[in-house]
Amino acid sequence: MNYFVGVDVGGTTSTISIGDPDQRLRCISKQFPTRSLDGPEATVADITNQIVIESEALGLNVDQLRQVSLATPGPATIDGVLLSTPNLDARKWNRCPIRELLQQSLRRLNPSVGVKYIGDGQAAALGEFAIRTGAIQWDEKPLNDADSANLTPTPTDVHTLFMVAVGTGLGGGEVRQGETIRGREGRAGHVGHLMLPVDAFRYEYDRSLKVGNALNTAESAVSLTALTHQLGYRLTLGQWRDHPLNQAEGSIRDKAKKLRELAAADDPLAVQLFDDQANALGITLLMVNYIGDFDLLVIGGGVCDLSASMRERYLQTVEQAYHQHALDGFRELPLISFSVCGDQASVIGALLDAYR
Repeated sequence: MNYFVGVDVGGTTSTISIGDPDQRLRCISKQFPTRSLDGPEATVADITNQIVIESEALGLNVDQLRQVSLATPGPATIDGVLLSTPNLDARKWNRCPIRELLQQSLRRLNPSVGVKYIGDGQAAALGEFAIRTGAIQWDEKPLNDADSANLTPTPTDVHTLFMVAVGTGLGGGEVRQGETIRGREGRAGHVGHLMLPVDAFRYEYDRSLKVGNALNTAESAVSLTALTHQLGYRLTLGQWRDHPLNQAEGSIRDKAKKLRELAAADDPLAVQLFDDQANALGITLLMVNYIGDFDLLVIGGGVCDLSASMRERYLQTVEQAYHQHALDGFRELPLISFSVCGDQASVIGALLDAYR
């Protein structure tokens, strides 16, 4: 049996998916460290090794591997050469031909395998579209009651969608009439680098985070990188001097990763930070919809793992910010929904891209 593989390389972790010839998702690996600081060779070796491990666990041999699609943060060329990607150390990754390196590595095991490339935001949008419309069958998708509601509108109603993926950075991608919009050079969807108004930030310090070559971007307000930057400052303020995170061990980034858990317990600082993020995201989605006029706007990435009450609050805040800033002709809210794929949208989208 031939099989297909999707790969999602993130700034922090990577993931593998495997599908059979009937476009049924057979497995999604656990996340494994990207080891980006060790350079592309280490990352490619880890991906190759993980593909072998996951294949063997399903009783498959790498000789049966037909096609792989690789998704990474951008910007990158349409053929998968990375271009000063903000979430990967440019000293080791700039101009890295990541698609070609992975293909070379896999062809040592299977000379006929091919590797394609797709941006991670584009892949996330494609993955969301695939699950909502049944283009890929996922028998074990982790839906709860709240997620089931997110499957509306029905698949026949979803012709266009834009998805933002909130992770280490902020990725994005568009699907229109079932096709990923890649752009002339493959760079379409870089929503994280849209410029926000200054009132999207609570403090002047929050605006000082430079992402890529610009300040006041969506990614500098909506990402784990942004949360880390903002948390470090707020813990210096008198209001939060006695906050438990000031006594906690670890780096500011380690502490930022605890914010979802704290928000679930109604911690005021954590709730404030996610409120600010959701407000900025609402403005970002409005700008996206001004251009695309989509059937569906989808929020994916790590924020999908917020508690049920925080997810509801987050979504309401997004919608309020969208409505508050919208032109009258855009004040009728489009459907805005959390992803039904969660943090796995990109690796599912990469798999669908491998089939194509």
